Amino acid sequence: MTSPFPGMDPYLEAALWPDVHNALASKLRAFLAPQLLPKYAARLEIYVVEYTSWESEIGILVPTPAPLTLPVIQPIEVRIPSIEIRDTLNNVLVSCIEIISPANKREPGLTDYRKKRQRLYNAKVHLIEIDLLRRGTRPFNHPRLPDVPYLVTLTRAESGVIDVWPVTLQDTLPTIPVPLRQPDPDAVLDLQAALNAIYDEAAYDLSINYTQSSPPPAFNDVDKQWIQARCS
Repeated sequence: MTSPFPGMDPYLEAALWPDVHNALASKLRAFLAPQLLPKYAARLEIYVVEYTSWESEIGILVPTPAPLTLPVIQPIEVRIPSIEIRDTLNNVLVSCIEIISPANKREPGLTDYRKKRQRLYNAKVHLIEIDLLRRGTRPFNHPRLPDVPYLVTLTRAESGVIDVWPVTLQDTLPTIPVPLRQPDPDAVLDLQAALNAIYDEAAYDLSINYTQSSPPPAFNDVDKQWIQARCS
């Protein structure tokens, strides 16, 4: 069974998200590899952050743990994969693709991630950011950003501008360019095809009860009715 949603499936934002994040990163790399070789190579880069999960967020980042009585809230070590595109001659980082994690959207991870964004910009690295999570604070701000649940952005090195793909619940995920070094043409990345592929491969539908409400935050009434119609 395929997802009942044309684009991002909000039911993937809860306990399944760590698996979705890892699978999507691997699938995007697989989609890119044939377009890059032999001049470039795509590699998964894993970085570890500490995430303090409050009770209201248990099950959003990780599956609900067994009930325990603890004196303090314990930080969770979260392994976050990103995709780095490097030239194969000198192993220099050319482009980075970040799939935003819950740990990137609340402190202290939010500040740490914003510092990473600035380091990449200063190093003249192209940056693609894929935010498929409605909860938390987006690490990139602009007064003209549309109010949509999902967002994909591309910051080309030294361009001074950000390309933005706003994604509503009813939209399919975009097909986006992945910049390389001049004069090489951009690679192309079909985000929806990648998401559809991992949904089918992992059979996520077997782990989702679409008769229940979607994970928080709550949608408006119009979107709730649309979701109910799609899932019925």
